[in-house]
Amino acid sequence: MIRRPPRSTPKPSSAASDVYKRQVFIIISTYLALQIFSDIGSLKILKLFSFSIDGGTFLYPFTFTLRDLIHRLTNKRTSQLIIFQSVILNLFMALFFFIIGILPSDLDVGEQSEFSYVLSPVWRLVIASSIAELLSELLDTEIYSMWVKKYKEKLLWGRVLFSNSLALILDSIVFCLIAFYGELPNSVLLSVIFSNILIKEIITVISIPSIYLIKTNKLN
Repeated sequence: MIRRPPRSTPKPSSAASDVYKRQVFIIISTYLALQIFSDIGSLKILKLFSFSIDGGTFLYPFTFTLRDLIHRLTNKRTSQLIIFQSVILNLFMALFFFIIGILPSDLDVGEQSEFSYVLSPVWRLVIASSIAELLSELLDTEIYSMWVKKYKEKLLWGRVLFSNSLALILDSIVFCLIAFYGELPNSVLLSVIFSNILIKEIITVISIPSIYLIKTNKLN
């Protein structure tokens, strides 16, 4: 009697793992890119509907929802590490622009003073941005975790709206106070804080549906 060799256990398909890895890579890289773009965009102060707003305000709120996506796909610890990485990258970018700005220019090309005029960092703003980002995004992480522990996979929109809304208020207040207190009249400073909060909250609401774009059975 000829015995058949034991049937091997089929290996699980790696397709799901590949999709997961691509999701994590795309979301983390987009998060870091938007953090950098926001910092560069903040160099331009816009005037819209009689409000003074820095250009980075239109991208920066999306990073909070992207942080939520990172948290949902991975875990709390990973999202915290990404926040610290983002702050370090932004500080490195400011330092890099500062060093390039003070190095001598090739006068055969021209003085190139525009580079220093536009991109050389104002260190008070850099410090304000870094502290505000660190505190607000870590607060976002804590509130998001509390919501998940209480509601599990229910009310996904709530975890984004609640955590982002509170964190963005903290971000706007901390940044504006560190960056502009004593430089602007109090009435103008309050107007800037209010306009930043208003626009950031509107953008947060717009970004809420993105939490449903990823699928995961992992509870973070």
